[in-house]
Parts: sequence; structure tokens; C-alpha cells
Amino acid sequence: MLNRFFASVECVKRRLNPLEAYLVVMSNAERAGGLVLAATPKMKSVHHIKTGSRMYELPTWDERIIIAPPRMKLYLKVNAMIQAIFRRYAPAEFIHVYSIDECFLDITGSHLLFGSTDEIVRKIQRDILEELRLYVTVGIGDNPLLAKLALDNVAKNRPDGIAEWRYEDVPETIWKIKHLEDVCGIGHRTAAHLKRMGIFSMYQLSQTPLPVLKSAMGVIGEQLYYHAHGLDYSRLNEKYVPVNKSYGKSQILEKDYHIPAEVEIVIREMVEEVAMRLRQNHVDTSVIHLSIGYSKYSIKKGFSHQAKIPSTNSSHALIPYFLELFRRYDEREPVRSIAISCGKITLKAGLQLNLFEDVNRTLNHEQLEVTVDKIRMRYGFKSLMHASSLLTGATGLKRSEMVGGHKG
Repeated sequence: MLNRFFASVECVKRRLNPLEAYLVVMSNAERAGGLVLAATPKMKSVHHIKTGSRMYELPTWDERIIIAPPRMKLYLKVNAMIQAIFRRYAPAEFIHVYSIDECFLDITGSHLLFGSTDEIVRKIQRDILEELRLYVTVGIGDNPLLAKLALDNVAKNRPDGIAEWRYEDVPETIWKIKHLEDVCGIGHRTAAHLKRMGIFSMYQLSQTPLPVLKSAMGVIGEQLYYHAHGLDYSRLNEKYVPVNKSYGKSQILEKDYHIPAEVEIVIREMVEEVAMRLRQNHVDTSVIHLSIGYSKYSIKKGFSHQAKIPSTNSSHALIPYFLELFRRYDEREPVRSIAISCGKITLKAGLQLNLFEDVNRTLNHEQLEVTVDKIRMRYGFKSLMHASSLLTGATGLKRSEMVGGHKG
């Protein structure tokens, strides 16, 4: 794992030591509710500022503090450089990118070339530090689960940033983890469920009979049982990519939208983006869902409705269905959030027509949408867009310049 990745990259760009600098990467710093996306170790240890903290919590009296806006394109570029270093020590099929700042490597077949596990780990740390000036923490284990737990619970707090957990260490490692939420895969809801069952620690979880956990929690209970014993049978080179159950998009608007026509512009843009993803994956949808959240000043919360439609992945076909849902259920309250999704996904088998459709016209629409997709994928959203995206209320143009919801 790369220590406080976003913050570390910003420090390096400013020729600062990431371990000594007082820096936070913050989205919307001009607002009191601006969100901290990453903070250096000094910000956490001295000021208790960490990921998720808000602008109003920042001790602005400390002149050493640097507030950096997020630069997602830069972080992705640096991430690509790190992946290139990983590929020196392991084939691409044995590398699994877990997130922008975490990655799993299977170096089982690399020992003859590069030495022991410890030697390879230290070479990777050295290369990244010398070439990119970034500090890396490493978890080592007999499987991805043990490596991840060693990283999260021990490596981050060690001077050399390395921790190693093996199968034989489970009673002294996993079973000694104090909080259930400190184990990957156990969130607040799962932990609450386990506590209602009288399970408050990893040791108690490991001693609970498998049939009990499976009966209470299904497949998740079975998985937790094996994880409590340090068992994980996944292989990095055996990747399974399932067909998505749904495709969706949501956004919180920058202001309350009082004019329905402006809301409809945003819905159109969002549907076009989701439809493009459907076409890229060669799938159709036959169930659509629209959720609208009203302003916090409204006495009504909003609405959420779905509808069955003829199977399609066409923007031209999907947009009217979503707009019809909005017009049917909208209560003329100011809108602050929009979420759309397309469910009941099936692989595209071919073009479906009915007796009343113009075959040539339908084929032309399909070919046009595929062409538009290719142009946008190569040159960006701004290269080809509807005139409505220039009207008041449209968000597509501004969001096309963002990466991961933040300025690139």
C-alpha cells in the first residue's frame, strides 16, 4: 500500500517529505463542508485530521498546513508508473489492482530471478522510493487475505512498513484483532449482525459452527467462517469477471433545481452515459429505475420508481422511458439529487424490432450511437454533444472534465 497516496504525491510534487509535511488533499476547500480525501501522517498525529475530515475541522491557525485540490489525472499517472515497477517483479496476470493505492502481487514464481520474498519486497520498496520518492507499506501472507490483514493491522505502524502473517500465525494474529470492523469484508452492518448473534471478536467468530453462520447469514456467513481461520482460496491469475447485475449513475447537484426542464437535461445526459456503458459491454436492459431526491428545505423526500421496458441499450429508446417516469411522479419540488439505473441485464442477442418500426431507421439509430460512442471514447465528451448540454442546468460538460468526481 502507498502511504496516504494522494497526499504523498502532492508532497513529492512540492519537493516535500511526505512523512514530515503538513498537507491535506481536499475537495471543495472553499466550503466549510469541504472533504479531506487524504492527509499526511503529521496531519493525523498532530491535528487528528484524516480521510473524511471536513474543512471546518482544519486548524487553519497552523501556517504549516498546505491545502491541495485533488488532481486525479496526476494520481492515475503516478499509479501507472508504480504498476510498471510491479511488472518488473511479477507477470501482469499475477498482479491484481485492488484500488488506486493498493495492489496484490503473487511473486511465487519470481524467487529464482529476484531472491526471497523479503528481498523482493525490499527491492520494490527501494525502487518506488528512489524513482518516485513514495513510501510503501507491504503485507505478506500465504494468501491475499492474510497479506491484506497484515498490511491493515500491522505494516502501517512499523518503521520498515513490512508485516508477515502465515497460516500458523492465525491464533496470534487474526484471532487477536480487537475490532470486527478492522477485518476487510466486515463493515458496520455485518459487525452489528454478528454482535446481535453474540459474536464480538474474531476468535468468537472462528469458534462459531459453520452451519450456524451459514444459516444466519448465507454465503457471507460461510465466507466469514473461513476468513476467521485465515483461509482464502482465490488465485490472482484466475480472474472471474461476471456480467453486471445493473448499470447506474448518480449525482448530487451543486444547487437545488427548481425548473423541471433543467432536471430533464441532466437525466438525458446521465442516461446517455449509462447507455454507452451498456453498449460497450454488449448487454441490454429491460428494467429501469429512477430516484429523485428533493432539497433539504422541502417537506418531501423525493421518489423512487422503476418500470419494465422492451430490452434495449439504445439512448434514443431509454431517454423517453426515464423522462416519462420523472414526469409521472415529480411533485414540482426542488431537486437536489438524481440516480438512474438499468437492471435485468442480458447479453445482447441481436436487434429486436416490432411490426410498426422502420427497420432502416432503427438500424441507422444504432449505427449512429455506436459511432458517437467511439468518437467520445477517443476525444472526450466535449468532442460531440447535444446542444442541450450548453443550456442552464446541464452538468455533463463540467463533469466530463472530472476524474472520479473531482477535477482532473
